[in-house]
Amino acid sequence: MGLNLSQQPQFIVERDPERCIGCRVCENQCANLVHTWDEELQVMAANDELCVGCHRCVELCPTRALNIGLTPLRFRPNAQWTDRTIKEIYQQAESGQVLLTGMGNDRDYRIYWDHLLLNACQVTNPSIDPLREPMETKTFIGSKPDALTFKDGRLETKLPPQLELEVPVLFAAMSLGAISLNVHKGMTRAAESEGSMYNTGEGGLHKDLRKYGKNTIVQVASGRFAVDIDYLEAGAAIEIKIGQGAKPGIGGHLPGSKVTQLISETRMIPTGSDALSPYPHHDIYSIEDLKQLIYTLKEATRYRKPVGVKISAVHNVAAIASGIARAGADFITIDGFRGGTGAAPLRIRDNVGIPIELALASADNRLRDEGIRNRVSIIAAGSIRNSADVVKAIALGADAVYIGTAALVAVGCHLCQKCHTGKCNWGIATQDPWLVKRVNPEVAYRRLSNLLRAWKHEIKEMMGGMGINSLDSLRSNRLMLRGINLDAKEREILGVLAPGE
Repeated sequence: MGLNLSQQPQFIVERDPERCIGCRVCENQCANLVHTWDEELQVMAANDELCVGCHRCVELCPTRALNIGLTPLRFRPNAQWTDRTIKEIYQQAESGQVLLTGMGNDRDYRIYWDHLLLNACQVTNPSIDPLREPMETKTFIGSKPDALTFKDGRLETKLPPQLELEVPVLFAAMSLGAISLNVHKGMTRAAESEGSMYNTGEGGLHKDLRKYGKNTIVQVASGRFAVDIDYLEAGAAIEIKIGQGAKPGIGGHLPGSKVTQLISETRMIPTGSDALSPYPHHDIYSIEDLKQLIYTLKEATRYRKPVGVKISAVHNVAAIASGIARAGADFITIDGFRGGTGAAPLRIRDNVGIPIELALASADNRLRDEGIRNRVSIIAAGSIRNSADVVKAIALGADAVYIGTAALVAVGCHLCQKCHTGKCNWGIATQDPWLVKRVNPEVAYRRLSNLLRAWKHEIKEMMGGMGINSLDSLRSNRLMLRGINLDAKEREILGVLAPGE
């Protein structure tokens, strides 16, 4: 039997023997079986090779006896052949398998949000105090008419169906199966409480959550899991999933180990069977085919709900967005290459797609140039980390944003990137009953509600600082942005000036 060169641990468990009291909390809390009790020596032991760096044991150790450190580099420094690259080759040479990972892209690519600065008012254009003056953060998702007619001050034009949001932040599509029901319960309640929306993802809508339908977007993916007329009627809007930022061109795969009885009943598939969503919808091979599905869904729900399309951020995203708008979609979701996922091939996640900032600006420009921007709303997704990213996204052309990873972090995610294993020690990306109960739906609801309220307040403050009192005045208002440390081409695509201009 040859050497297993990939087993060098990524993390080292450091335990202070003077502080450790042998309470075995770490052993009971670790789903990866890192910690064990040595009966003979009467001490705790650790298998570093199994550690994923989730920090559950560190957080819950009552005496602060634990720390998780990175393994010291064991290869000669080499800019081309890094420690990570060598270990990945070892792993594939020994397994012959595709490398899988969870969460979003962690490569050191440029984050354009951090290279955009917001403008602020000075003497000649006074700022607005959001605590003392009205600020409008409400936005409407859906198609808008070319013109409005009024009579006696009342709107006469009949608008297409709209989603009304009190804050321009929605909870992104994360399927039941990829994450636990308790997390879904927290998101649905927070969406209802704060006037936002929650997206079911492609895993269907659990029966306990149907009462939150007016704050729910139901998704139709290629696998058509749980899709029937009751499902379509249950939500306030429908989203056709074509692509996902973390894995453009790749479909979904929920391992059979995650398909419990609860998931089976919701997705309408056998317990223990893999849930596969191929990338192509086998009834969509053109914009005309997509148009047919859009209108099939509208017809089925009697034109009472907005129907949108979710696509990955890729190089021809502007042309695709134009086609989707002309196909009759009411909103377009564009998901950037830093979007999170429960499971994706490592090479796809790290090398396919483009940043949401560039894709968003390109799509907004194209739709405006063609005079059809009013026909469709744009929701930006993939790497929205804070309220400043939200403001910048709206200034680049978004009507609202989706948050996925940020929402999971609010619930307790530590980004250990092992979602695909189903052994999430924080009870988020798992269906193991022992682990799922670690997320208290009530606590998740409170934390997610707090996050939306905090961001809403900060959005108002930033808008006030720009002298803007309405999201409508901020949308596509790129004069409020300046690009720092960007080259001329990047500023051209983003449509922003350099600092000082």
